[in-house]
Amino acid sequence: MTIGFRIRPITERVDASIVERASKVPVANIGDVMNRLQAFGGTFHSFGGKKRLVGPAFTVKARSGDNLLLHRAVDMALPGDIIVCDGNGDLTVGLMGDLMLGHATKRKLGGVIVDGAVRDIYSLAKMDLGVWARGHTPAGPFKDGPGEIGYAVSCGGQVVMPGDLICCDEDGIVVVPMAEAAKVMADAEAHQAKEIKAEKDIQAGTWPRDWVLASLKEKGCEGV
Repeated sequence: MTIGFRIRPITERVDASIVERASKVPVANIGDVMNRLQAFGGTFHSFGGKKRLVGPAFTVKARSGDNLLLHRAVDMALPGDIIVCDGNGDLTVGLMGDLMLGHATKRKLGGVIVDGAVRDIYSLAKMDLGVWARGHTPAGPFKDGPGEIGYAVSCGGQVVMPGDLICCDEDGIVVVPMAEAAKVMADAEAHQAKEIKAEKDIQAGTWPRDWVLASLKEKGCEGV
């Protein structure tokens, strides 16, 4: 195969039971238990009608301003897959618009993340689909390639492998390596339980605060 024009079928995906569990945990909690190293940069914005999405990554690398391989990806991805496109962060051309994303909705894809721009955002906001991108522009794409499907990509400052667990909500996006997903979810569920308890303690006025002063004193802070 020629690098830059190749497609590799995605045959391994994070287990569906893990995806189901991830759908019940805030993305911030999932990111916290990975030592806060697996979050996409905060420059991504939600443009679709769905704000929360979880599912396996279907990876695409596109040349700046060109969506030929993205078209093929929408046809190849399975229901529930989240297309993760490395568009080089280019905001001068929208790689996807309402027609492609309408087709993705019809095919019941889990969502789309574009490290680049989209367009037709008025229509996107009404779609039953999660759409995340760095920005938007009315400029349309070319359809010549090159590009790749089914290989590791860089998106939002993170490496995303085919089949990895992608989690998005109003806070943003995290990627969970497929091999670590079961442990991460167990840790995230435990972390969420602690946060639920903390919320109850706040309402009861019993949330421990002594640690703040103790930490400041340990660091030699004056005036405490």
